[in-house]
Amino acid sequence: MTGKTARQCASWVLPALLAINLVLTAGCAGKTATARSSASSTGSSCYAKALPTAGEGALAWGSTLSMARKKSMDNCIRYAGRSGGTPHTCKVVLAECKH
Repeated sequence: MTGKTARQCASWVLPALLAINLVLTAGCAGKTATARSSASSTGSSCYAKALPTAGEGALAWGSTLSMARKKSMDNCIRYAGRSGGTPHTCKVVLAECKH
């Protein structure tokens, strides 16, 4: 008699665990898309773009114009070096603050 009870219990345990897992996964899946936001919408009002003569440049946001320019130059040097460009030729070509 205990053998039949164990088999009956085992027949619904796996589907129940799968259903619970699916519900928990579905509940968390929608939250990741809305939790992510860009730096431009979270308070940084200034941006700067730096470009090298060859390779990839960078756009960066900052709370002040000087911070945005510094971040942009640092990123330009890093990205230009990684892309086979010329990091020592990076120049800020655009720098503005939104009002």
